Amino acid sequence: MDQFTLNLLVVGATFVLYIGIAIWARAGSTSEFYAAGRGVHPVVNGMATGADWMSAASFISMAGIIAFGGYDTSAYLMGWTGGYVLLAMLLAPYLRKFGKYTVPEFIGDRFYSQTARTVAVICLIVASITYVIGQMTGVGVAFSRFLEVDNTTGLFIGAAIVFLYAVLGGMKGITYTQVAQYIVLIIAYTIPAIFIALQLTGNPIPALGLFSTDTSTSQPLLSTLNSLVTDLGFQSYTGQHDTTLNLFLFTMTLMIGTAGLPHVIVRFFTVPKVADARSSAGWALVFIALLYLTAPAVGAMARLNLINTFYPEGVSQPAIELSAIDNDANLAWVRNWAKTGLLTFDDKNGDGRIEYNAYKDPTDGKPANELTVNRDIITLANPEIANLPGWVIALVAAGGLAAALSTAAGLLMAISSAVSHDLIKSQINPGISEKGELLAARISMAVAVVVATYLGLNPPGFAAQTVALAFGLAASSIFPALMMGIFSKRINNSGAVAGMLVGLVTTVVYIFLHKGWFFIPGTNSFTDADPMILSIKSTSFGAVGAVLNFITAFVVSNATKDTPEDIKELVESIRIPRGAGAATDH
Repeated sequence: MDQFTLNLLVVGATFVLYIGIAIWARAGSTSEFYAAGRGVHPVVNGMATGADWMSAASFISMAGIIAFGGYDTSAYLMGWTGGYVLLAMLLAPYLRKFGKYTVPEFIGDRFYSQTARTVAVICLIVASITYVIGQMTGVGVAFSRFLEVDNTTGLFIGAAIVFLYAVLGGMKGITYTQVAQYIVLIIAYTIPAIFIALQLTGNPIPALGLFSTDTSTSQPLLSTLNSLVTDLGFQSYTGQHDTTLNLFLFTMTLMIGTAGLPHVIVRFFTVPKVADARSSAGWALVFIALLYLTAPAVGAMARLNLINTFYPEGVSQPAIELSAIDNDANLAWVRNWAKTGLLTFDDKNGDGRIEYNAYKDPTDGKPANELTVNRDIITLANPEIANLPGWVIALVAAGGLAAALSTAAGLLMAISSAVSHDLIKSQINPGISEKGELLAARISMAVAVVVATYLGLNPPGFAAQTVALAFGLAASSIFPALMMGIFSKRINNSGAVAGMLVGLVTTVVYIFLHKGWFFIPGTNSFTDADPMILSIKSTSFGAVGAVLNFITAFVVSNATKDTPEDIKELVESIRIPRGAGAATDH
């Protein structure tokens, strides 16, 4: 059976599974559409949360980031997993106890203000839309490579699948579909990693193989990789090259951004009890860790295999000949990915070989590297680079699509809930019936799918950095409002609104200025500028925006009217159960 047919069968089977689950779990009420009827078991919810969180960025991009960034990119692992600790300890149980459907609903009620609710809706929609662009684009890329259709066709197919199971099933359908998607993606991620770890180290556990001996050199694998990349002129793989301040702020931005992303938070509204919310976060961390502990090994081993592909006799010997790419069966993956434009090579010096290095041409000072590899292809191309069986390649294709579709569905659900429940039901038409609200929710979801598809087809100039913008927005606007809403009685509506706006605006302005996205006559640059404040990059500014949010909220709240007594009682009831401490008189 040829690879295309195998890909089609495996991916098609998973799509049939997703649609079948959606039909079985069709939402019949607003409670089922928004919160799956609050009847999801915490283990099941933890698995669904894992799929919701592990997007195309985690499955497709993270190993590539680690492969080329080394130690400095460990912040992604610490930040994205650490965010769930914050969720479990500081947010999830209290928000579930509040008993509402959406994040803006909590903010609106806690800060007794429709303005606060509206600002929260704006933050939610902007953060979610920017995040979902990358998911839909990732769907198109995966389809274009593995099903041999153009990017546009692939994106339309993916959008149609999401439309069917998200619009039909709502949160109930999405939850159980995400459980299936988690199983698909974790199997698809770990099986190739096990194969490659065995090939390189003889250890079947990738996370342990990363610290094992490379069988070809009898040296620790990381020592071998360090030696290769430095000999080629790249920075050491295990060394720190970014500033400590920026690494700290970046990690914090990812952590509080994770805890503030609406599509993650709403997952904890689906469990029966408050205790289940904290338990769900713990299980989610376990399920996420299965992939995140494997990702560093996938990245390091992929970089090692990539170098060995182009320097099969060692980096001290000449690189492979250009003609070999057209004729060598072991280099078929290079030809396949070159067709997508995500891998390019150019014999700049005309010596008939493809050099992969970080040196510069002594004649003109230009980079001499003749190979360009998009970081997003590393996980998807890994089985091909290692010459693994065709069924493994097909499984990885299905896993990548499962990761992108599961997160896209969660984001679209958050957008739909905000529009139908927090705008239409709350402000535009309070008297709408449950049936009417359910219809409005489904229409909102359908519109969100169309918008996300359009933006995936025609991404704005900053689409490549949308993840940074989404995390920065959530970290600087939503997370502080939730924290202060739960743990501070003094923060009033004026303080909350002012804080969210300051955090939102300062973060957006910094990112846009840093990236060069504001129009400047005579320029058309979308590359990173030098950090403007100390060593803070745009991807790290969300933590700074959060601090500005907190400071603004406290200053404004202390300069305006005190929080009403009934709101203080609400905060007390959320944090401390009635009668707590009575037995010990505390």
